[in-house]
Amino acid sequence: MNHRANAAPNAHQSRNRFFAVPLLAASLAAAACSAPSSGEAVAEPPLAGADIGGPFELTSSTGDTVRWEDFRGQYTIVYFGFAFCPDICPTDVQRFTQGLAQFAEAEPGKAAAVQPIFISVDPERDTPEIVSEFTSAFSDDLIGLTGTSEQVKAAADNFRVYFERGEDTPGGGYLINHSAITYLFGPDGEPLATLPTDQGPDAVAAELDKWVS
Repeated sequence: MNHRANAAPNAHQSRNRFFAVPLLAASLAAAACSAPSSGEAVAEPPLAGADIGGPFELTSSTGDTVRWEDFRGQYTIVYFGFAFCPDICPTDVQRFTQGLAQFAEAEPGKAAAVQPIFISVDPERDTPEIVSEFTSAFSDDLIGLTGTSEQVKAAADNFRVYFERGEDTPGGGYLINHSAITYLFGPDGEPLATLPTDQGPDAVAAELDKWVS
C-alpha cells in the first residue's frame, strides 16, 4: 500500500505555538550513521540485523488506522518527535525531507519508493489535526501518525525510542525528553541505517543514495 500524507492549509503560520524542548540524542545515531565513503565497495547496511522496528497500529492525520505492515514494499524514513517543538524536531524533519527532495531530483525513480513517516510521542496534545499541521509544513509526502498513549508507547518500544514527559513550562505547557533518531528501513521493514540529519540535507541525500536501490 502506497501511503501519501494530506496537506493541511497554511501550516507555516501555526508554527509559533510549538514549544521548545531539550532532547536526549541517542548514542546509536552517532555510531550507526557511518557507511562506506564514495568509491568504496558497499558493505552491508550499518543496522543490518538490528532488532529495531516492529508492528504498530496508529492513526493518520485523516483519522485512518495505519499499521507498520502497510508500508511493505517501500523504503521508509521513520522519525519519532512531537509537534509542539520548534527546535530539534523541526530541524531534523526539515533536513531529512529536504535530503529526500534532493535525492528525488537526482534519482526520481528510487526516491519514489521512499515514504517518510513522523510518529508523535506526545499523544496528549498531538491530535491528528495538529500532526497534520506540523507535517504539511515540511512536505506533502510526509505521513504523520499519532495514537493513544498505549499505542505510541508500544511503537516507540519496538523502534528502540526513549521518551518521557519532562518538566512543566510557563503557560501550561511541558517538555518532552526523547531520543532523536532518523531511521531508514528497507522494503521488508528491515533496519538499514540512520540518516545524518545533524550534517544537513546533502548528507541525508548521500546516505539515501547508498542504501536505496
